[in-house]
Amino acid sequence: MARLTTSVRQRILEQNEGFSKRTYYEGRNSSEERIYTISGGSLHIRAVGKTSWADSRYDNEWIASDEETHRFLYDHQWEMNLDGIE
Repeated sequence: MARLTTSVRQRILEQNEGFSKRTYYEGRNSSEERIYTISGGSLHIRAVGKTSWADSRYDNEWIASDEETHRFLYDHQWEMNLDGIE
């Protein structure tokens, strides 16, 4: 696997357009589902969850920062199409 420089990350994102991954977290007082989607050359994150408070449900969406993108690609590189990337 090549070093995840900015240009390599961008090539991976472009090469994996439409890729989607769901992760789940459940703790004692909260639960969260994150949906990661690659679209338009960037990583989009949607977090849906709730805490133990009655009115504490949330549904947030944002475009991942460079750090979030790097961490996601590093953790999930084995699931991605990396053909031609060295």
